Amino acid sequence: MNLKGRHFLKLLDFTPEEILYLVDLADELKDKKKKGIPTLHHTGKNIALIFEKTSTRTRCSFEVAANDLGMHSTFLDPSASQIGKKESIADTARVLGRIYDGIEYRGFDQSIVDDLAKYAGVPVWNGLTNQFHPTQVLADIMTIREKFGYLKGIKMTYMGDARYNMGNSLMVVCAKMGMHFTACTSREYFPAEDIVARCREIAKETGATITLTEDVDAGTKGADVIYTDVWVSMGEPDEIWAQRIKDLSPYQVTKEVMANAGEKAIFMHCLPAFHDLNTTIGKDIAEKFGITEMEVTDEVFESEQSVVFDEAENRMHTIKAVMDATL
Repeated sequence: MNLKGRHFLKLLDFTPEEILYLVDLADELKDKKKKGIPTLHHTGKNIALIFEKTSTRTRCSFEVAANDLGMHSTFLDPSASQIGKKESIADTARVLGRIYDGIEYRGFDQSIVDDLAKYAGVPVWNGLTNQFHPTQVLADIMTIREKFGYLKGIKMTYMGDARYNMGNSLMVVCAKMGMHFTACTSREYFPAEDIVARCREIAKETGATITLTEDVDAGTKGADVIYTDVWVSMGEPDEIWAQRIKDLSPYQVTKEVMANAGEKAIFMHCLPAFHDLNTTIGKDIAEKFGITEMEVTDEVFESEQSVVFDEAENRMHTIKAVMDATL
């Protein structure tokens, strides 16, 4: 499998075989890291990390993965870059592409990372946009395969706001890998019809299914994976918290939801999660709305069924695989 020179913008661009290759490579790189075997495959190369949205897991994963591969990285936050302000996306891409061997972008609209890829002349990797989060879901399916031993036929239920990057990306990866995806949420939070239609076309070839339901009992019954994310995405205004809490509280992941899924079910979350009052935002939400937990209860988050920290670790291994394969 040769992915050298490819961009990693969304999983719609990759075949099931290519996605599986990246997961296999991540497994190999993870095993070598655990055994202390060096993987300095790209010594002397340099990558740029553009972060218009802040992150813990994505930044740390890219920086550690780059170091493990022998590369140097330059971190550019909004104050350190003129991208889209004094300099166009196209001009920024052409400058950075002359200096760096690869570019990561984490920020807003998908069109920005697409334009970077169009003009850079080096591999561009999507660390998150409003529409897609491919490095996250690659780590997710790696984690699922670690826990179950297979992917095809796995039943995943995503609860909460399924309209944006996580709902879209999980639906895409399930369609690609022959998994069964259910968006369990209020109708106005279903994924957009065009992406649903595209995933259903892919599913015809892989044996996957795509289901949209407002029924929590039916949507979570017998699921292998229960997945959720924060109810308000980064960059959205604070004033929408009240409406989201009202609309999505019936879709909170509770012990009853996990029991309905079954003992074998695992709980997943891309993090950070609002499951207690140990954050500034968590305390602020509690004061304003009188709730101590939001998208998932602390009981589920801290349970043996929760694999959120395995999932977080695997971000680094899959990101390393993406960079290794495309460079």
